[in-house]
Amino acid sequence: MSRIGRLVIPVPKGVEVKFSNQTVSVKGPKGTLQQQVAEGFDITNSGSELKVTRPSDIKQHRALHGLYRALINNMIVGVSTGYEINLELIGVGYKCEAKGQNLEITIGFSHGILFIVPSELKVKTETLKGQNPKITLNGCDKQLIGQVAAKIRSIREPEPYKGKGIKLSTETIRRKAGKTAGKGKK
Repeated sequence: MSRIGRLVIPVPKGVEVKFSNQTVSVKGPKGTLQQQVAEGFDITNSGSELKVTRPSDIKQHRALHGLYRALINNMIVGVSTGYEINLELIGVGYKCEAKGQNLEITIGFSHGILFIVPSELKVKTETLKGQNPKITLNGCDKQLIGQVAAKIRSIREPEPYKGKGIKLSTETIRRKAGKTAGKGKK
């Protein structure tokens, strides 16, 4: 039995969950999300909690049981509290500016980069004197916000020698010693 799939999903007040035609719809103060569920899976709603049950014990149903429970839980958390990811630009002259859903990034290339953020997310930039520029993404869809953050990070991933690039604020970069650090004196 899936240990994750067995857990009940708490439903906070103000969140409405509907299950019909193998589609789960979750509506809350931050937005509305939908997720398709494989044939045979059932979601029982007992007011303040949800329970996901699988149709049989075959390998594929066991594999999908915990997945669907986690996806539905992420949807409920997203529409009630939302998700936030912070990115940091490290490097001399690196800048970012948000103009509506357009994110203009200057990170050492010969030209600036214009990144269009999906309309489901909110983007905010912050540049304080003496600190690295920061990009903040807010939204209710955990998968979308993670995908957009990874796409922005892939524009210029942090390099291991000086640490320059775009990184997540929670990420630590493993630094390498330069060429001269490895040589002994003669």
